[in-house]
Amino acid sequence: MERPFFNRRAVLFAAAATVVAPSSLTAATAEQPKTLVIGYQKFSVLLVAKALKLLERRFESRGVAVKWVEFAFGPPMLEALGAGAIDYGYTGDAPPVFAQAAHGRLVYAAAIPAKAYGQGVIAPRRSAIEHVADLKGKRIGVAKASSAHNLLIATLESAGLEWESVSPVYLAPADAAAAFTRGAIDAWSIWDPYLAIAELNADARQLEIDSDAVTQSSFFLANADFAARYPAIVDDINDEIARAAEWAVVHRDEVAALYAEASGVPLAAQRKSVDRAEFALVSLDDAIIARQQRVADRFLRLGLIPARVDIRDIVWKRRPAG
Repeated sequence: MERPFFNRRAVLFAAAATVVAPSSLTAATAEQPKTLVIGYQKFSVLLVAKALKLLERRFESRGVAVKWVEFAFGPPMLEALGAGAIDYGYTGDAPPVFAQAAHGRLVYAAAIPAKAYGQGVIAPRRSAIEHVADLKGKRIGVAKASSAHNLLIATLESAGLEWESVSPVYLAPADAAAAFTRGAIDAWSIWDPYLAIAELNADARQLEIDSDAVTQSSFFLANADFAARYPAIVDDINDEIARAAEWAVVHRDEVAALYAEASGVPLAAQRKSVDRAEFALVSLDDAIIARQQRVADRFLRLGLIPARVDIRDIVWKRRPAG
């Protein structure tokens, strides 16, 4: 296994040189929490912000401590977010739909625009599964309520297959990786870096998928009560995550090394996933909201959520003070 060349001091030095110092526009007298709790995964732009200490630099001088809580993937993170155990986090497109359907207290704070790479449905290279249509009757690993869940459903629909035509095997990514390697599942719907690891180390190949099915946005979310009470803080967090994203675009080698060091995933796999990653933070526009609504309606149609949800209901709208 390659050893990551990530050096924390080097990254922090680079950050100091390239990331603009945070502004102090938020009034020091504004109401602020004592602690800001951020949920993160070991391979997202939030990890970049954590390594660069951007939130600490912005908030700790104002008496706000920053606490980081790690999650393996999106659904458990959003359970914590909706319950108020964390204040801010990041996931793919499906977890917020399930969280909203479960009446979790959360809002969409920002998005990474839709992209058509970094996730896929894979099969063993020597498998008889060559096309999406060949998935009929197969056991397919997928993390329930994750972006890969939506990807799998959309992929099947694009080939005219019903959800009932396959046998989904609901597994967390690490468990699915083991199942795929030993042949306990026939295919796997998954995102990077697990996708890159499987391509490099498990002799996996991606099935050709309709571009609309594989194009997915991902989201930064805040606890709804936190956002209502501290709107300026959410603005400030978004500012710093945007800075982290800008830094990541031009420091992809350092990002790959950071992810590898944090996760233990081989550097080659992290390089592959980071090279095709999207680093941007934008507000939710009509196109992003409409795409996310289609995700929600898809889950409703299959009976995977109990009632229709309106995405616009939980899109955060910054209300200026006064």
